[in-house]
Amino acid sequence: MKPAPFTYHAPKTVDETLSLLARVGEEDGRVLAGGQSLVPAMAFRLARPKHLIDINGVSELDYVEVQEGKLCIGARTRHIAFEKPAVDGPLGRLLAAVVRHVAHRPIRARGTFCGSIANADPASEWCTLAVALDAEIVAESKRAGLRVVAARDFFKGIMTTALKDNELLTEVRLPLLPADTRVGFAEFSRRTGDYAIAMAVAAFRLRNGVMTETRIAIGGAEAAPRRMTEAERSLIGRPPNSGSFQAAAHAAVKTLNPLDDAATSADYRRAIARAMVVRALEHARGAGDGDDTEPTAEETMQEPREEE
Repeated sequence: MKPAPFTYHAPKTVDETLSLLARVGEEDGRVLAGGQSLVPAMAFRLARPKHLIDINGVSELDYVEVQEGKLCIGARTRHIAFEKPAVDGPLGRLLAAVVRHVAHRPIRARGTFCGSIANADPASEWCTLAVALDAEIVAESKRAGLRVVAARDFFKGIMTTALKDNELLTEVRLPLLPADTRVGFAEFSRRTGDYAIAMAVAAFRLRNGVMTETRIAIGGAEAAPRRMTEAERSLIGRPPNSGSFQAAAHAAVKTLNPLDDAATSADYRRAIARAMVVRALEHARGAGDGDDTEPTAEETMQEPREEE
């Protein structure tokens, strides 16, 4: 199929882009960066923007740099930029681990980090990571200037965000993690490159052999990614072992409201989410191997247990 008619715009600066959005943003104007989600949707006429604003010519948005303790990622930065650690330490390792789960390499070479955030697909790895790390989303408009939105407030539902029609998502800021932070990621999809049924990001630090500063986020399972605060609290003061991880996974899925569709039932998605929490924590501990094999019955169904 072919897309419905639209007017194409190719700005060369951020200021020019913001001027265009101020003029046509509320007339169903859409921003094109990588286009790996928007262009197929237009081809099937699931999206029919009247104006398409292509920011690929806005070179000032192509950067990954550290500023004031944060990794700042510009809106034109491709997924592929993270295949090698973009920064030293646990954040760079986590980004490099997550990016290999993003679709296929040709898509990673064209699609953008910030475009994935703006698209807000529930199965987006970057959206889940942003929530897990309390990222800051920077939006700019001609009328209101710069606005910073916390990731926890940015994602409103399936492909729905706090971004306004006249705003451009210019940057995402990820906090640099302390050097001793243990990080892990796990997701499950039926085939490599498919949308994930569920995924989890985990992080913690160790103090005297027990966990502190814990983070657990689940994506893919619900309409939007979120941190699982009860699961995080369950890990505080406990050693990083299977019993602790199973208890955290149990606490996480107790509050889960999983998506339910013809392909994947809510119960199955809940079971997969539980297994991914365990795997992400194991990867953070250093015991995981990062594979995407089918979760075992023990992973998906086991009740929490104490372990010495």
